[in-house]
Amino acid sequence: MHFAYPPRKSSNPPPFRPRSTRLPLLRRSRLKTVGLGLFAFLCILYLLFGRSKPSPYHERVPSGTPSVVLVTVIDPTNWNNAYLSTIKENREKYAARHGYEVMVVKAYDYDTHGAPQSWAKILAMRHALSTYPDCKFIWYLDQDAYIMDPTKSLEDVVLEPKKLESLMIKDFPVVPPDSIIKTFSHLRGQDTDFIVSQDKEGLVHKSVIVRNGEWAKFFVETWFDPLYRSYNFQKAERHALEHIVQWHPTILSKLALVPQRTFSSYSRPELGDTYQEGDFVVMFAACTESGERSCETESSKYWSKWRAAFGLT
Repeated sequence: MHFAYPPRKSSNPPPFRPRSTRLPLLRRSRLKTVGLGLFAFLCILYLLFGRSKPSPYHERVPSGTPSVVLVTVIDPTNWNNAYLSTIKENREKYAARHGYEVMVVKAYDYDTHGAPQSWAKILAMRHALSTYPDCKFIWYLDQDAYIMDPTKSLEDVVLEPKKLESLMIKDFPVVPPDSIIKTFSHLRGQDTDFIVSQDKEGLVHKSVIVRNGEWAKFFVETWFDPLYRSYNFQKAERHALEHIVQWHPTILSKLALVPQRTFSSYSRPELGDTYQEGDFVVMFAACTESGERSCETESSKYWSKWRAAFGLT
């Protein structure tokens, strides 16, 4: 019996049908989604735990030692040295009594970059801020003034917040008589950084108080800006101060205007409020280098009085 041979396979089998690409594409899509999700999760973990959060900015608060630095610029090249010696003694005796620091510096030690040497007062204030970074206040008092009452601390006179607030002149023209810019009506004593008074013509820039801090640095740099030094204001740094106070809200918003006799009484009545017995400071406004109105002549009326008050006679 013969059995048939199985049919021979073709040597040219039909080609395989291509596999569907749907499944690999789906896998790739899922892998991509999983990968992105994992990456996002890792990013969140890094943001939460992988780095330290930057602390918010906090302005450095001075320790308050010393509480006050009393600054005076003297000009030995143009003014009588005997007179300037009495100014230096006056400052040193007062500061020693109340535990303040004192800086009596020479005008020619500062480069005013071609501006009048009177601008040195601003550089001296900046110098004091850098020399005493922990002081609480800078009091600049010019060389044409005596402190007359040593029993009064600056805190008692004007710095204590409630005292300052009771003295503040609010909603009043910054520069007399008719400036359209007025002092803030809602400002509190504790929020002020700059204390100044007025005479009949404008701000008394020769006796000012500045609270130490970042604002103080901004203030002195703004006041000493080259633009104002080169502007040829009629009264140099005084008019520059009046300009920045009126047109820079950042400065006006920190300004406390107080009565002139608080710490800037004048020896003569022509320009402002006149010194009266018991006033804290007397200033020899518009005194000259020599002659009848010289600072030495004007100050001689008060020399024995302040020395007696200080117990030096």
